[in-house]
Amino acid sequence: MSRKYFGTDGVRGKVGEAPITPEFVMRLGHAAGRVLAKSDRRLPRGERPAVLIGKDTRISGYMLESALQAGLSAAGVDVMLVGPMPTPAIAYLTRALRLQAGVVISASHNSYEDNGIKFFSAAGSKLPDKLEHAIEEGLDEPMETMSSARLGKAKRIDDAAGRYIEFCKSTFPNELDLRGMKIVVDCAHGATYHIAPHVFHELGAEVVPIGTWPDGLNINHDCGSTHPDALKAAVLEHRADLGVAFDGDGDRVVFTDASGRIFDGDQLIYMIAKHRHRNGGMRGGVVGTLMTNLGMEHALEKMNVPFARADVGDRYVLELLLQNGWQLGGEGSGHILCLDKHTTGDGIISALQVLHALRVNKTTPAEFSKDLILYPQVLVNVRVPKSFEFRDSIPVQAALVEAKCELDGNGRVLLRPSGTEPVVRVMVEGKSREQVQQWADAIANTVREAAASPAQ
Repeated sequence: MSRKYFGTDGVRGKVGEAPITPEFVMRLGHAAGRVLAKSDRRLPRGERPAVLIGKDTRISGYMLESALQAGLSAAGVDVMLVGPMPTPAIAYLTRALRLQAGVVISASHNSYEDNGIKFFSAAGSKLPDKLEHAIEEGLDEPMETMSSARLGKAKRIDDAAGRYIEFCKSTFPNELDLRGMKIVVDCAHGATYHIAPHVFHELGAEVVPIGTWPDGLNINHDCGSTHPDALKAAVLEHRADLGVAFDGDGDRVVFTDASGRIFDGDQLIYMIAKHRHRNGGMRGGVVGTLMTNLGMEHALEKMNVPFARADVGDRYVLELLLQNGWQLGGEGSGHILCLDKHTTGDGIISALQVLHALRVNKTTPAEFSKDLILYPQVLVNVRVPKSFEFRDSIPVQAALVEAKCELDGNGRVLLRPSGTEPVVRVMVEGKSREQVQQWADAIANTVREAAASPAQ
């Protein structure tokens, strides 16, 4: 089914430009309310459906929250408000409160100028394609307001933060704690600012919080998982044992060790998998994406742990995990899914799974991941006309064949179009950084020349 507004992670864009405008978001809330009211057959006859709304710390969240609430209320849907909360917290609370859906107002790791709307089902997972398609169709219908007696009501959930903190802590073994550890926690001035420091502190760690002063404009700005230099500097300054950084909505995580070395999602997934494999807790294999480092695949192979690649995006990782009946997967960005702990990617819970592995094995990230040798990987973005199709270009395909022959099984070449801009992403990885760089540049130039040729 083609999508007009929904991408792989909801509706997203620049605030003030379609579709992220108050008018559109109100219509989106109304369309979603009507669809969700019809979709939940468990709802007793005559009872209004209820939807949870959370947001990150962007200044535009106030405006969009009001618009979304108005649309849902007009459709006869009750609204539960929790204010700034991590995206995975909304998934959990929607399920825990037995609501019909959860909505998050966030643009994740993007800067404050962007924002977006994403939905969770009653089960705390991404909405099925058919429901998103039905909501899109509903946007084309006239917006009709329910009679006054049937309008939805709004209520604020005051203990949402405490509920979620306890849920996160429940995923860490009761017999373990973090006493004796000093951990820097970077919340990216985002939705975890009043959650993550408490989780680690209540588990016994000495916490040094940074990125915990959101002002509506500083979310993800030179901090958090997308800018880990701030975390590295704080770990070194405070002589901490570890550093943990989240993105603006709390579904991504990266680590640093005491020396300031950064560990990305691939390395963290490997540590969780290694611990579970050692202790008999590994169910099935690991799902990565087309961008997952080849070194991960080889390291898991040595442990006899199956590995599969999904398309880029946590939505596709989740689909393949469910299809295979596996529990662990994710991306190098730090978006990690542990389906035995939560229904969606959760930065805090993923961090706790890594800390569990480190505490049980009495080791450090560097020591525990030493068998994972990451291959040099180069990514080049080539801007092309929207009509350009690299799969139809003979010179591009010839360059790909030549590169793959020279790498001879010791590397990978991947070309894929961007889903959000007219760009072809050229990725090359292999054992030799010089060889990888040369081939990435050569293929990128071939794509550039092919895209500019008169035949295109």
